[in-house]
Amino acid sequence: MCRLLGIAANESTEFRIALREAPKSLAALSREHRDGWGIAVYEPATEAWRIDRGLACAGEDARFHELLISHVRKKTVGDVTLANTHPFLRGRWVFAHNGTILDIAWLRDHSCPRRLAEIEGQTDSEILFAWLLTKFDEAGVTGAPASVATDRALSAATRQARERQGFGAFSFLLSDGATTYAHRFGRSLFLLERGPRDAVRVRRESSDGTVVETPWSQGRTALFVASEQITAEPWWPLEDGMLLRIERAPLPSWQLIAA
Repeated sequence: MCRLLGIAANESTEFRIALREAPKSLAALSREHRDGWGIAVYEPATEAWRIDRGLACAGEDARFHELLISHVRKKTVGDVTLANTHPFLRGRWVFAHNGTILDIAWLRDHSCPRRLAEIEGQTDSEILFAWLLTKFDEAGVTGAPASVATDRALSAATRQARERQGFGAFSFLLSDGATTYAHRFGRSLFLLERGPRDAVRVRRESSDGTVVETPWSQGRTALFVASEQITAEPWWPLEDGMLLRIERAPLPSWQLIAA
């Protein structure tokens, strides 16, 4: 079991509350999910991803506190190595998964040799990523910005997997930096929208009395997708089978692709 966090914002933003200050921040959750962490930050100026990963418990790792699809890991398949640590990067796409795939043989049998050859670790998650990219390759959308054709390919793939009896749990975040897909199946996912009129965002107090302040400009809008309701705000729970498409620009927005 792992924990996921994805953030899409219209401005560069410091999100230390979600990563390490809130009662259910990733740092706090890492006390149970101790087997490594990873963060992917998209840099619009260079149109490239920056990936940081570590093997220590996130809450006890100084590098984690200095650094967003983000992930803390509790291993189920694969050793504690960097090669097995999410998120995974292939070309324009970054991927992080929560859950355990039981039907790994089927995934391998239906992934193309090129994508299987890219696998560096031992996790079911990386095999799932290879299979999804195989579906993108077949649809001819892998190297292009996300589009309606990408939506269709991903929706068909996730539906096919959900319909296989005993396939396993696969909640995930998949992003090319401009567009992020959030899919829930078998593991929880929650969505939070924050905008310029969101009064609760600047200063809040947790149940243990800790006061947390988050810098927030008057023009900033952001969407959060997380495995847990990190803060005492109106998070919306995704239902099993839901697939969302989240756009970063011109302002963060989301739409339901499949349910």
